[in-house]
Amino acid sequence: MLSFNFSPFPHLETQRLLLRRVTADDAPQIFALRSNPKTMKFIPRPLVTSIEEALEHFKMIDDKINSNEGINWAITLKANPQLIGIIGHYRLQPENHRTEIGYMILPEFSGKGFTTEAIDAVLAYGFEVMQLHSVEAVIDPENFASEKVLIKNGFVKEAHILENELYEGKFWDTVIYSLLRRNFRK
Repeated sequence: MLSFNFSPFPHLETQRLLLRRVTADDAPQIFALRSNPKTMKFIPRPLVTSIEEALEHFKMIDDKINSNEGINWAITLKANPQLIGIIGHYRLQPENHRTEIGYMILPEFSGKGFTTEAIDAVLAYGFEVMQLHSVEAVIDPENFASEKVLIKNGFVKEAHILENELYEGKFWDTVIYSLLRRNFRK
């Protein structure tokens, strides 16, 4: 079984991005992400309605890092330290050498390749440092932008599960994509 240690916190760098630790100062951008119906359209969670709720979300992220139960990064442009998105390894399964990756980006930064670039860096960290065997992504089948970015990063569709998640009185389908370490960057 794997064991994870996210201390000291690993900053990741790509051609255009710096992935750094999320801080309480990011609460306004977290609020912008999680209160926006467009960014939350395919995420069956309530919209954040205040900066206080955004701070609670930050605290949840920070607590998981401190307890080595998950790791999230603030996606930032190298030229500007302001958070434009969040990405990380969720639902760690150390016994299976597997995690779930999740990400979201502010609408004004989507379609520019930033998410693809961030995913590549987070996958490299997962496979090379965390020693994962596989990474999964669970998405809404209508989220075609997310599907496209996953395929671009080498993920393959594993399953389409019908009406397996109940949220606000509606059953949602989910689609699982995965990437094995041996197929990373092929």
